Amino acid sequence: MLTTSQTDIDRILTALDAYRGTHPPALSLPPESYRSPELWELERQKIFHRSWWLVAHADQLAETGDYVAVSIAGEQIVVTRAADGELYALSPICRHRLMPLVKDGAGHTDSFTCQYHLWKYGLDGRLKGAPYMGGNKEFEAEQCRLPGFAVADWNGFVWVNLDANAAPIGDHLDLAAPQFDNYRLGEMVQVDSWSMPWQVNWKLVMENGHENYHVIGLHRETLEPFMPGGGDLHVETYSPWVLHARIPFTLPLPSDTLALSDIQQRHGMLLMTFPTGAFIALSDRVVWLSILPQTVDRVQVVGGVLTTPELARDSAEVELTQQAVTAMINDEDRVGLEAVQRGVTSRYAQRGHLSPKESPGILAFYRNLATALLDDNPWPGSR
Repeated sequence: MLTTSQTDIDRILTALDAYRGTHPPALSLPPESYRSPELWELERQKIFHRSWWLVAHADQLAETGDYVAVSIAGEQIVVTRAADGELYALSPICRHRLMPLVKDGAGHTDSFTCQYHLWKYGLDGRLKGAPYMGGNKEFEAEQCRLPGFAVADWNGFVWVNLDANAAPIGDHLDLAAPQFDNYRLGEMVQVDSWSMPWQVNWKLVMENGHENYHVIGLHRETLEPFMPGGGDLHVETYSPWVLHARIPFTLPLPSDTLALSDIQQRHGMLLMTFPTGAFIALSDRVVWLSILPQTVDRVQVVGGVLTTPELARDSAEVELTQQAVTAMINDEDRVGLEAVQRGVTSRYAQRGHLSPKESPGILAFYRNLATALLDDNPWPGSR
């Protein structure tokens, strides 16, 4: 892995600071921003451990015992639905000898049992059993439980923050909520989901998600015919956490089950949260994505497709077609972005000029990235 010097880190941070000015440069980040292990460690400290992460849809956690487990930059998280009906976000690392209790993925269980020494924990993280520990007089079983994280359900989207005292994400999401009032987000049901590894730095994926310009190349047959990359992206920033963008369609997409406005019928309605969460409403479908950083050059992409209860019940064949198209689009992005990741390691790599078709969204992302890395307390309302 390529390493960077302190001079390189200083140069990256200086470049980032320029994006907070009134006239930010229409340039991409320095190439070492996508390969530097030193910058990665700074991101872990200042972004990953205190940001809200979109990790699941509520349909995946509908019943008592349902769980979703993910990893973010080496930190494992499990979200469960406990018997009291509440969601719990926990560290699934046994308090005894530190074995993980569950692998990444989704499932159903009545408890979490460590396979090393059979310590057992409830869905709320409380210790339920510890064989032969009665002989240790210093051990207090009632005080032993899995560490908890902040968790929130907003219109069916489930978010986690490793900072248990984080300010609510809902306060920020609510600012953009009026853009999505007609979509009945809280009623939508999930009809497809995925979790897949990509060999790419998380920032490259987020740059890609903040512009539609790449559609003219990566998605020539799948997206370009109805959501062309040459369209003008309308961007609204509500807070350092939340951005809304409208992506124009070639023709309006009306819905048989939703009372959409003219603007909603003519645009893909995109909501993005810093650092990596997003969903886009496309008529009566909503596609959500979250890019979970794993290492400096690897992410886990999780997401799903939602639709109205009426369509989910009556259109099984249509949903299968939608799933195939979504999988194709995801793979087109993966192939393209993994190629870019290889490109940033070239000794001839340099900063690139941004097109007016991509700069509104990408510069907004760079501004939030700079705020997160350069300010001590970047998030309004943080406790």
